[in-house]
Amino acid sequence: KVAVIEGDLETENDALRLRRKGIPVVQITTGMACHLDAQMVNTAWQTLCCEPVDILFIENVGNLVCPASFDLGQHHNVVLLSVPEGDDKPEKYPVMFRQAEAVLVTKVDLLPYFDDFSPERVREEVALLAPGSEVLQLSTKTTHHWAPWLAWLGERCVSPA
Repeated sequence: KVAVIEGDLETENDALRLRRKGIPVVQITTGMACHLDAQMVNTAWQTLCCEPVDILFIENVGNLVCPASFDLGQHHNVVLLSVPEGDDKPEKYPVMFRQAEAVLVTKVDLLPYFDDFSPERVREEVALLAPGSEVLQLSTKTTHHWAPWLAWLGERCVSPA
């Protein structure tokens, strides 16, 4: 069972999308703050903890600068990098990527349209910044990329029944 704590400056749009899918979610709207902090996460968790949860996803405010410096009490750090954002993000925002145990390159179904995006460049930069971090590819259009990500989650996040 999964649940989500969703962080954004404004709106509950992402939380609403997840709720429509039946996923327990708490929205944290930070207003002017560019990141979540442990107290915000703890308060949100108190709202969710009435249901058993195997994996709690915490989506921090969507930037690659501020959230990198704040400990939320998480067990694992995963960074999402979408193809349209560009393959230079590890170089531009090294603090976030240094802490990553996994980097998910998302929207890989768009690679044919972003021919200047190099998954290999991302792998090389991540290897320099976070040796041992895994770089995995995901597409929301097909499921054939999902097995490595689900295996990664299963190995690290799901306790045996």
